[in-house]
Amino acid sequence: MTACVIIAGASFIYMRADRLLSALLLLQAHGRLTSRELARRLEVSERTMHRDMEALSASGVPVFAMRGSRGGWQLEENWRTQVPGLDEAELRAFLGTTAGCR
Repeated sequence: MTACVIIAGASFIYMRADRLLSALLLLQAHGRLTSRELARRLEVSERTMHRDMEALSASGVPVFAMRGSRGGWQLEENWRTQVPGLDEAELRAFLGTTAGCR
């Protein structure tokens, strides 16, 4: 029974890490997205997206919220990240295959 708890915990951590990376790459690709749009694309609640954006910010990713009708989450201008060891085509293929795992 303990093994199930550990496996379930590891699965949760993997899913969150996958979601944080996906959110980061979505913002990088689209510039600015609302919490609602991020939540829809990643199939989570808006509250979960707020927590995820706070986690990215706390980890040093320069992400910030803009208020108003044209608001949303956005990365600092000209800030980019690269996933080590993957080029853009490989990363797109990876994200396409992990999306079905949710």
